[in-house]
Amino acid sequence: MNTFQASPADAPTSPAPRRLTLVWDAPVRVFHWLAVLCFAGAYLTAEADRWRLVHVTLGYTLAGLVAFRLVWGFIGTRHARFADFVRGPKEAVAHLRSLLAGRPAEHAGHNPAGALAILALLALAIGVTATGWMTQADWGGERFEEAHELVANLMLVLVGVHVAAVVLSSRLQGENLVKAMLTGRKEAPAAQGIRHAWYSVAALMLVAVLAFWWLQSREVPAVGASAHGFVVQHDEDDDDD
Repeated sequence: MNTFQASPADAPTSPAPRRLTLVWDAPVRVFHWLAVLCFAGAYLTAEADRWRLVHVTLGYTLAGLVAFRLVWGFIGTRHARFADFVRGPKEAVAHLRSLLAGRPAEHAGHNPAGALAILALLALAIGVTATGWMTQADWGGERFEEAHELVANLMLVLVGVHVAAVVLSSRLQGENLVKAMLTGRKEAPAAQGIRHAWYSVAALMLVAVLAFWWLQSREVPAVGASAHGFVVQHDEDDDDD
């Protein structure tokens, strides 16, 4: 039988009734899915010169998203804050053991093991975008390019582990955690929910990302591309007027 665990500071003394409760605010959800899109798109376009601008644009977008998530981890809603779900290796191991035993403790926010994966993914995202920028700036020759590829591959592996853990947890807990990250709602005591989804902040995030993509797209001339390693094809018609 699954047991529900609240944050250590406000754990209830007796089991509370569960219902679909708003847990994930809109900024967290928008960050999550935009980060998925950016990493997947950047990884798939890494080897094609014709998609270099797309690759670079998605990389810069990921860097901006991570910067936002770090700030939101301190000022965001209850379950978005790092203080709510980062609990250390000991509790992460205990959660993994309960998961393997088929009796996972449930958490309104991220579980302790998932928290470590999130921190690792954020660290790798910083690493992959930093080495990508250094490669783009032609610092250190091939050294940063190799480091960029290595970090990207490590991040891909960790993403795979994260997805597998989400699928396994969903089956054991009888709850669709992917859907929860789309709707923001999970089965949890009402007391563990959040009051505001902060759609205004999420909308500003989307506007900022779309505006950045639009500005980046303007760097591509009608024929060829002038930015990020693309070859420019100039119009050879002379204007003799």
